[in-house]
Amino acid sequence: MELETLRLEVTDGIAVVTLARAPVNAQNRRMREEIIQTFDALSDRDDVRVVVLTADGKTFCAGADIKERRTMVKQPGDYISHNRVTRECFYAISDCTKPVICAVNGPAIGAGFVTMLYSDIMIASEDAWFTMPEIDVGLAGGGKMMMEHMGRSWGRLLYFTGRRISAAELARLGIISACVPGDKLMEEAMTIAREIAAKSPYVVREIKRGFQAVEQMPMRDAYRYEQTITHALSTSAATREAQTAFVEKRKADYSAT
Repeated sequence: MELETLRLEVTDGIAVVTLARAPVNAQNRRMREEIIQTFDALSDRDDVRVVVLTADGKTFCAGADIKERRTMVKQPGDYISHNRVTRECFYAISDCTKPVICAVNGPAIGAGFVTMLYSDIMIASEDAWFTMPEIDVGLAGGGKMMMEHMGRSWGRLLYFTGRRISAAELARLGIISACVPGDKLMEEAMTIAREIAAKSPYVVREIKRGFQAVEQMPMRDAYRYEQTITHALSTSAATREAQTAFVEKRKADYSAT
């Protein structure tokens, strides 16, 4: 599928995926299908070690395309199919085998807010704000992911009221990693991306797999599972190189691993 609503650039192991559906990057079916295709492909690409997700313009994402939603049900099953594509769009981001850094450059509304929450590392510009206005347009969805990040009271407060919350407040609450001036946003995202890209891609992939697997496990079971990953990693060429480099006080070379 040729990309119409996204842009993709890959340089030095870092993929930058940009939402590019003017004027406000509202998510229609085409964009969601392209997100699924793009992130699934990035999972398989050996030349990609980390992904940065951002957007064109002054709005990160205005959420679902309500104009499309009002006219899309023409045949039985259309809405069910739409919901499936919507779910898989978010899962494609969270399931990507490479860490995903979301750099929110402006308002993130509804599905735009949730898109960020499915990423691994979240940063935003100082002028970004977030809202879940579903209650005002008779919709629902995304509440569970909000509560995963911000707890019962904050998640329900934002959902029941449709209030806006600023990037600064999300940073204060520890929900996003950084709130920076707009002109420094991509610089911050790329700094993090370069740090990750310098690590062993095999080890990074296995650690992300561990995060995904243990998310819903009890603590004891989760740590036991993570130890199985550590055991598997301990026999790998990447780990041997990392430990040898540490002992020899040099930078690890993962090109052969």
